[in-house]
Amino acid sequence: MITIKLFGIAREMVGSSSLTIDSPLESVADLLAYLKITYPEMQKLNSLMIAVNSEYAGSDTLLKEADEIALIPPVSGG
Repeated sequence: MITIKLFGIAREMVGSSSLTIDSPLESVADLLAYLKITYPEMQKLNSLMIAVNSEYAGSDTLLKEADEIALIPPVSGG
């Protein structure tokens, strides 16, 4: 099971501040593909930072059971 915390516009697109996924996902790239299929609004995000267990991660980062993931969309403002 993987826990995902969502922030900013990502939270609005999913309609929740967190998700739990039981599906076996091997990498951050798999997670992003899953989210874009499950929540088509996520396809609109041009950039998205991913943190796995409080460390920024690339798409090739492998995921393990009980990982905590944060989706951090770009922040705008001045």
